[in-house]
Amino acid sequence: MNEITLDISGVIEKDGKKIARIRFSRGEDYAEGIIPDCILTKVYGFSDEEKTQLEDYLRANLTEFKKRAAGINPLTAIMGKTGDK
Repeated sequence: MNEITLDISGVIEKDGKKIARIRFSRGEDYAEGIIPDCILTKVYGFSDEEKTQLEDYLRANLTEFKKRAAGINPLTAIMGKTGDK
């Protein structure tokens, strides 16, 4: 089985609410959603059970993911720089 990776966007404001977009990837499979709602809105290749597990994982680690999203500068992220040294 391929490793699952997680990408997180910086924080954006949508309809007066601060959110970040997330994406799980595994080969050609992906699941996209938003935090802090911890819901996946687009899923391809993951089973319903896997989708539920990924959403549970988001809820269990929400505080950490919010911190990571808050630390991302959208301008440097667009240019491919994550701020990691």
